[in-house]
Amino acid sequence: MKFCTIPFAVAVALTAITVHAQEQQTPAAPATADAARDALAKKEGEGDQSALLKQTLTAVDKQYTLIRRNQVAVTYDLNYAYVGEETIVTDIANGSATLFNIQNNNSHTVTNTFSADYGVRDNLTANVTLPLLSRYADTATRSGMSNSLGDIGIGARWQPFEARRDQPGLTLTGTVRLPTGRSPYKIIAGTGEATGAGVGAATVGVNVNKIVDPVALFGSLNYTMYTPAKDLWQVNGSRILTRVQPGSSFGFGMGFAYALSYGISTTVSFQEAISAGAKLRFADGLEAKTHLQTSGVINFGLGYRVSPKTTLNFSVGIGVTPDSPNLMLGMNMPLSF
Repeated sequence: MKFCTIPFAVAVALTAITVHAQEQQTPAAPATADAARDALAKKEGEGDQSALLKQTLTAVDKQYTLIRRNQVAVTYDLNYAYVGEETIVTDIANGSATLFNIQNNNSHTVTNTFSADYGVRDNLTANVTLPLLSRYADTATRSGMSNSLGDIGIGARWQPFEARRDQPGLTLTGTVRLPTGRSPYKIIAGTGEATGAGVGAATVGVNVNKIVDPVALFGSLNYTMYTPAKDLWQVNGSRILTRVQPGSSFGFGMGFAYALSYGISTTVSFQEAISAGAKLRFADGLEAKTHLQTSGVINFGLGYRVSPKTTLNFSVGIGVTPDSPNLMLGMNMPLSF
């Protein structure tokens, strides 16, 4: 409900009109239900909850809604991730373990991502992402910071069926990630931190969302395959690493967005990725395989609609498995207002 203050001149005019009406003894028109509905109805320009939820889904995940044909959307994402762990260094002698010390390993990563989406068709959107990373690591043996380009991504989103309000929306996705960042397999110890995965990757997925005002439900499934890192010559302890074949990974996610008002929405989601062990090959012929890894993160988001076409999104992610980042902070904003 909105309250306003009436200027003095207007108040005087309204008083005169009221006295004149009483002198004429003209009965006032009775209030009707239609008039009440018109007074309480959403005014033009206030926005719509469905539109807000769609914008929130697009900004948070950039997979659930598409843009129109020949339109271009440019967005900026700022993300921070912290990983902290304690490593217990022990020595095994005569069948017993002796504790030496506990090492703290910390990593801080700030990622600036610029992404551009282009509407090839009304149901097909192509996109390119350009990440710029700043990573600082502090361990018992070294500490340092690196600033470099990350892994560039090229992808597309396709909606095979027309979106309808009373039916779930289905989106198929495909992304190719190029190993343009600093590879962790080619860095000499003490020369900096990796800003990329060191291998190429291809991801296919499917996303489903259903809007039931004022709530939107969404879920996703994806599968990722990696190319091997060949022709390496990295000293790893007493051996030299020559080849790495990362294991494929399977991921899923689910959550909901809730519109608190025409300008504020919240999101809660859970994402998990299960990665098979990587195969390592060394120069002396030894081959080894790492263990299966599981990464799970709970995300809390807030969307603030600053205009009918612009929504700012903020998120906080908390890792719930040992293989996950401890804390993640994110902000998403469109560059074209």
